[in-house]
Amino acid sequence: MMSRRRPVPLAACLILSLALAACASKPTGVSTTDAATRTQGTFKIGQPYQVNGTWYYPSPDLNYDETGIASWYGPNFHEKSTANGETFDQNALSAAHKTLPLPSIVQVTNLDNGRSIEVRVNDRGPYASNRVIDMSRRGAQLLGFEGQGTAKVRVKVLKTESIQAQSIARLNGSDQPPVEVPQAAPRQTVVAQALPPIEGASVAVPRPSPPPYPTPVVSQAPSQAAAPQEPELPNLVLLYPVKPTHLYIQAGAFSQGDNANRMKAKLAGLGAVSITGVRVNGIDVYRVRLGPLGTVDEADQVLTRAVNAGAIDAKIVVD
Repeated sequence: MMSRRRPVPLAACLILSLALAACASKPTGVSTTDAATRTQGTFKIGQPYQVNGTWYYPSPDLNYDETGIASWYGPNFHEKSTANGETFDQNALSAAHKTLPLPSIVQVTNLDNGRSIEVRVNDRGPYASNRVIDMSRRGAQLLGFEGQGTAKVRVKVLKTESIQAQSIARLNGSDQPPVEVPQAAPRQTVVAQALPPIEGASVAVPRPSPPPYPTPVVSQAPSQAAAPQEPELPNLVLLYPVKPTHLYIQAGAFSQGDNANRMKAKLAGLGAVSITGVRVNGIDVYRVRLGPLGTVDEADQVLTRAVNAGAIDAKIVVD
């Protein structure tokens, strides 16, 4: 849809101090979470975990790019610890995600109004109604959905910024074991041994070895390694062109058409079901979807029925 490095905005970028100023609970751009507080957090992926009967499997994913429904959280969690030990600030640009490494830096775009911001993922959640991301209150304000509570969004990991943030967090600790450096194979000692001369053959007289060259001495000024820096999130709301989108329940994506047809048969009584062939990373995939659906509430209801019908991996998507 768009590239962060080469955005084609419909309008000029709006500086954070101009965006939704009336909604701010304090002066725009001011946050109680400064860099020193953020760097207290550790790097965390975490083990698979279960919430309300659903299993989640955290894993590294620098190619993460998904659409879905965003929600937001704030006052009840303000100034409490996040999942990786940072301090949650409802007035800062942060978010919670169920499986991405902590911290990660993501671009979140409201697919209804084109507003797009960068946020720091430092917490786990949301676990209600299959939401794809939980924004801080400030993030919801800037994306324009604080009042309605939810929005159709696209969430995309920013690779360079995420790697940088995770490198800083590792300095404070990590739940991942250090990478083991492979040991070199043992080398056998080679012993030089003179062979007896062959009759009639000339024997080479070894020439004396030249004296070794002196090792050059290079004077170096004492160097100090630059302290790693936290990636600074731009205080900008970007505006992107958007097109009308619809909500669907994606019941599954299958590499075999027969499996897709079987899933379609399970969902036949729930509404319009379609199978769409797409190519993902060079592989043909068959997506089974219910919809389009009109509202988030309707999508929530159809999702519950799809899961009960056997589509246990069903999710809400925006297309």
